[in-house]
Amino acid sequence: MNPPEAKTMSLDLLELLPGDWHERMEPRLDPLATAALGAFVAGEYERETVYPVREDLFNAFRLCTYDRARVLILGQDPYHGPGQAHGLSFSVREGVRLPPSLRNIYKELEADLGVPPARSGDLTPWAAQGVLLLNAVLTVRAGEAGSHAGKGWEEFTDAAIAALNDKNERVVFVLWGAYARKKARLVTNPAHVVIESAHPSPLSAKKFFGSRPFSAVNKALADAGLPEIDWRLS
Repeated sequence: MNPPEAKTMSLDLLELLPGDWHERMEPRLDPLATAALGAFVAGEYERETVYPVREDLFNAFRLCTYDRARVLILGQDPYHGPGQAHGLSFSVREGVRLPPSLRNIYKELEADLGVPPARSGDLTPWAAQGVLLLNAVLTVRAGEAGSHAGKGWEEFTDAAIAALNDKNERVVFVLWGAYARKKARLVTNPAHVVIESAHPSPLSAKKFFGSRPFSAVNKALADAGLPEIDWRLS
């Protein structure tokens, strides 16, 4: 008699979400598709090296509550190198070498607002001020960029963007690169502001430099009577 096959455990993604995000995203999600995504992600964590680690999966939502969110910076998928991704778009943990895109973000921040480049790539202080640092795809296999694209994460994170669009108070949506800019269609509330430019990747940095997104974000917030973001990290 053959032994029974081991069953892969599924992740209940909605149950892992902080309550305020869960409440606002669940009505926008198909239960079967979300369950299928949870099963896929659980299987990947079980069989492969996946970033970020499970404990960091929803850090963007955990560190920036729905009520406090006033800026969205959208990335595509997590960094796929060891020790880099920790659940916040473009961010890496303290002590990790700065990726090229983040170095270019810091260069533009200095040119825009005179903020010297930080040594650390940890953008948690931005999240703490209400900047949702969200990737459209929240997991990736080690060394395989884009490996979890098209598996259901896009619909999951679209629900978060749509939830932000429903807020009455202004949210500033920062969309860098062609992939992120497609999400502008989800922002239909005239209370909000969309800031678009090229991606900070070295491949398109020449068009990114000079876009001055940080001062534009703060102006949009100030125009709505909201506190500006302190972009300094050190």
